[in-house]
Amino acid sequence: MWPDRDVKRRFVIVGGMAILVFVVGTGGYMVIEGWNITDAMYMVIITLSTVGYSETHPLSFPGRVFTMFLILGGTGTLLYAISSVTVLLAEGELQKFLRRRRMDKKIGQMRDHYIVCGAGKTGIHVIHELAKTKHEFVVVERDPEKIEMLGEEVHVIQGDATQDEVLKMAGVERARGLVTCLPNDADNLFVVLTARGLNPSLRIVARANDEESYRKIFKAGADSVVSPNFIGGLRMVSELIRPTVVTFLDTMLREKGTLRVEEATVAKGSKYVGKRLQEVPLRDKKINLLVVAIKKDGDYIFNPQADTTLEAGDVLVVIGEIDDVKKLRKMLTP
Repeated sequence: MWPDRDVKRRFVIVGGMAILVFVVGTGGYMVIEGWNITDAMYMVIITLSTVGYSETHPLSFPGRVFTMFLILGGTGTLLYAISSVTVLLAEGELQKFLRRRRMDKKIGQMRDHYIVCGAGKTGIHVIHELAKTKHEFVVVERDPEKIEMLGEEVHVIQGDATQDEVLKMAGVERARGLVTCLPNDADNLFVVLTARGLNPSLRIVARANDEESYRKIFKAGADSVVSPNFIGGLRMVSELIRPTVVTFLDTMLREKGTLRVEEATVAKGSKYVGKRLQEVPLRDKKINLLVVAIKKDGDYIFNPQADTTLEAGDVLVVIGEIDDVKKLRKMLTP
């Protein structure tokens, strides 16, 4: 955001100076020589461009003096413009500006994407998982050094996630979900309040460091609040009493493959509504998924039987590759 403003400011200054010189030159010839606007503009153009054509009309002494100052002013403006563009090219700011414009256009076209507020120690893992699982997302981060570390492939908005304007730039009104993992609980609370006001249907997951903030963030409108201390404690117990399970899950998440526990919803109007689970092609040549549970009306059916009837709104919890999960989601959509 801020680098863009600097580039814009430089172009505005250069453009403003060029327009000023042109307007002053045209007006000067009209006043000093009494020429019409067309002749005056023509004289300014051939003077500043140094093409060497003859004068429109013979110049008076004041007109010649004015022309000398016009040449000096125009040359100065040209040199400033060249130096500004050179600096922008040398520092890479122009390329960054153009890339930023392309990125803003792409973000403006996003629908049902996710927003990650904060690219710190917690946020970076959220970003990596969303990227691995091939979800569209936008990162909101104010630290330029952290943005630089994300690389050019990640869509980023540089700014304060607690501000309405910044969240709107990230497409919060069109987004499916938002994760706020800023280091300060008060900031996460404010992001939740702001995002919920901008998009009531948005799914919001927030980070909370202490128990008091945990309750407040829930009340502010978060759908889920995650405490790193709580999760860390559960992980330590799991390492103690179920190490094989933990190793399996770690392998699934950390290996180069994209094997995940995912979900797919049976949409209203799907051709599989009213069909049995065994009629869904989950284990053929094109797709290979294991259904571990089905969520029906808030209740879970673990290890569902093959003759379980599917209804609109049922959520299938499956294990498999991300590409196969995407195929299943497409199959369950009308």
